[in-house]
Amino acid sequence: MTGAMEQESLFLAELGRRVRHARTVRGLSRKLLSQTSGLSERYIAQLESGQGNVSIILLRRVANAMGIRLDDLIADQEIPTDWHVLRDLLGNASAEQIALAKGVLSGKTGAAGEAVQPRVAVVGLRGAGKSTLGRRVADRLGWSFVELNAEIERENALSVKEIFAIYGQEGYRRLEQGALRRLTERPGPFVLATSGGIVAEPLTYDLLLQAFFTIWLRAKPEEHMRRVRDQGELPTTGDHASAMQELRAVLLSREPLYARASAVVDTSDVGVDVMVDRLASAIETRFGEVQPAS
Repeated sequence: MTGAMEQESLFLAELGRRVRHARTVRGLSRKLLSQTSGLSERYIAQLESGQGNVSIILLRRVANAMGIRLDDLIADQEIPTDWHVLRDLLGNASAEQIALAKGVLSGKTGAAGEAVQPRVAVVGLRGAGKSTLGRRVADRLGWSFVELNAEIERENALSVKEIFAIYGQEGYRRLEQGALRRLTERPGPFVLATSGGIVAEPLTYDLLLQAFFTIWLRAKPEEHMRRVRDQGELPTTGDHASAMQELRAVLLSREPLYARASAVVDTSDVGVDVMVDRLASAIETRFGEVQPAS
């Protein structure tokens, strides 16, 4: 194999890895990606395995279906974790903000600190207990409880299912970011329950990490699956042997993102009361005694 051919093979393999990772971290099966992109599952499987030549037009359809940028898939080098955030922020920044950012990055100026608001966000895979534990802890502390999906539904007068049907995943993520941005302007104290996939959107997740004390509710894959089944909500793949395998793949791909949270509360193999105690303890350790919401 010539040097040029070897480089092309390496490029295709890396491209396939990025497509597979982007799909998995968003919790999309190949079947669902096939439906939203209009491409065959076979083509997507070949793309993810680094086989054959790739059409830029078809690759663009795959990127659009996942709500990501084409250039993130075909970049020549590994993309830094925060690059997506910086790029999106710069794209929406004013000339003054860009000048300030340049000064901070060059070490000529510093960023002013702000008072910490008593706002807590819980993240985790579906079945982590974000809504159940978040609500119970908020009640115990006398704080308000907010569910991000409920905010999105209220603001748009549509259910999440209807939003996905009308606008697709990209449209939902745009509405999610807008709702979260408005919540960052709401004073605490309150506990926010997020969607499991919020960590897959770099700018939205960074906004969450900056504005909230973020806690990852961690659990074993078996715990996630059991809780989802108990709630009567099976994964999109249905109740069959591959469901656990796909859940493990999603959790594995998201773990580095969930791990960026400020704190971790393990909810495996314990009762709900213990989970509530652990979550409340993590919040009180961070904020101490905070006056209840009025």
